[in-house]
Amino acid sequence: MAEPEKNVASPCVRNCCLNDENICLGCFRSLEEICQWSQAGDIARRQVLRNAEQRRRQYANRAVRNV
Repeated sequence: MAEPEKNVASPCVRNCCLNDENICLGCFRSLEEICQWSQAGDIARRQVLRNAEQRRRQYANRAVRNV
């Protein structure tokens, strides 16, 4: 079986802080996604990035509403 390609770079910004839902407020990946990143292929990594971007937008929308 071929090794999955791993060309998609980690979104880690070295600002790790997990919220109550175990989501990193630096990169917006879940703790599970962070732990699985090194073993994930590009397809899975791209899905993680889409999930993280969706979480980032939701977080920003909540912050704006609370101002």
